Amino acid sequence: MRVAIGSDHAGHALKQRLAAELTALGHEVTDLGTDSPERSVDYPDFAIPVAERVARGEADRGVVVCATGIGASIAANKVVGARASVVTSEATARLTRADNDSNVLALGAKTAPSEAEAIEWLRVWLTTPFESGRHARRVDKIRDYEAQRPRP
Repeated sequence: MRVAIGSDHAGHALKQRLAAELTALGHEVTDLGTDSPERSVDYPDFAIPVAERVARGEADRGVVVCATGIGASIAANKVVGARASVVTSEATARLTRADNDSNVLALGAKTAPSEAEAIEWLRVWLTTPFESGRHARRVDKIRDYEAQRPRP
């Protein structure tokens, strides 16, 4: 799977660990930055390009990390075709894929209980298939709405 990943300064360390995990699992990882936790940067500058790669089909999935995951998910969700979800547990990781067919995972470096749990949430999110069925109707409504908007 091709995965684009990006973070602000607050999420840099967790992003690095997640990128290493993705690589170890055999995924092709494109790191869109930031490259250092030393300089304060803005999460939209990294979350939007990750979401654009996913929306254009240049990546199968995206991962964004900021302090809470919330800001990065808001920014990513401005991109037509991105369905970013903040994940805060194994259950939300599973449900956002099974029910919502999310294609961008948003994690909070300051809100995840541990790096190990964030990695487990990533694994669950990567391996959970979209259930389709009644959920497809809902996701299709989002796609129909987006079809009226310009793509990146």
